[in-house]
Amino acid sequence: MVKQSEPEYWQRGPVDGIPPLLQPVAHALLQARSEVNEIMAGFPDELLWEKPAGVASTAFHLQHLSGVIDRLFTYAKALPLTDPQLEYLRLEGKESMQTVKATDLVKRFNDTVTNALAQLTLTSENTLTEARGIGRKQIPTTVAGLLFHAAEHTQRHVGQLLVTVRIVRENDHSGKLIRRPQP
Repeated sequence: MVKQSEPEYWQRGPVDGIPPLLQPVAHALLQARSEVNEIMAGFPDELLWEKPAGVASTAFHLQHLSGVIDRLFTYAKALPLTDPQLEYLRLEGKESMQTVKATDLVKRFNDTVTNALAQLTLTSENTLTEARGIGRKQIPTTVAGLLFHAAEHTQRHVGQLLVTVRIVRENDHSGKLIRRPQP
């Protein structure tokens, strides 16, 4: 379980520079960043690709968290994905990326959240209902839809990451869970 000495971000008041209607997005991203950093502290690289019970690996969740935020915030700016973004999407969760380190994945996530927060400071509330399209099919949504989905999708994967990390850390690599006393 993630232990926090401070209240969650949504209980700390407004985030400086973020428009009022986008505060929930900022709070969710900041909370996710805090939790990811805490649960990934000291995580061994050799366990990144473990898939307990066939669920997505820790590495996948970290890659996906960064990728989704980056892609949805790009669409919110009414821009198409770049070739590097499409390549990153193609490689998410691929074990061919096994040389990646946990600290690098966490740093990328932290940087992605920082960039997203910077974009929020520049996002006018007047644009939130503007139409936007997702992907090649240009699935219809709005700026608000993209930004809020980025926040809730991030929270969902942080929850999955928390469970995966806890199970992987307690697994003795023989398929049996080590039962450790709870603090």
